[in-house]
Amino acid sequence: MRARNKPRLESIRLALAEIRRVEVDERIECDDTRITGILDRMVKQRRDSITQFEAGGREDLVAKEQGQIEVLKEFMPQALTGKELGTIIKEAVEQAGAQSMRDMGKVMALIKPQVTGRADMGEVSKQVRELLN
Repeated sequence: MRARNKPRLESIRLALAEIRRVEVDERIECDDTRITGILDRMVKQRRDSITQFEAGGREDLVAKEQGQIEVLKEFMPQALTGKELGTIIKEAVEQAGAQSMRDMGKVMALIKPQVTGRADMGEVSKQVRELLN
């Protein structure tokens, strides 16, 4: 607020409002993993908005959404590298004893708690599919 950085302040207020909304709706107090999940979902929503705004030719709104993503990422855990993610996926496949695509749900259930907020679940799903095929 003191720096008069309105876009950053707006992004932080949006995140806090979403966290409070979840706490009130579900009558819980959010822990770190739940907050990370909320922020991850907000980033995903912003990415979806960016693709729609780009299709509509609204570069001003694209820049605004990208700025919000950058602010939200500051409050999320460090992203996994491709090598770290590959290791987690391989370990989960071995642990689940997965042999085919039928076992993908078991594998994803093992992976999700480890990568929430640290990797794009769409990308994780894609890599698991490639490994199981």
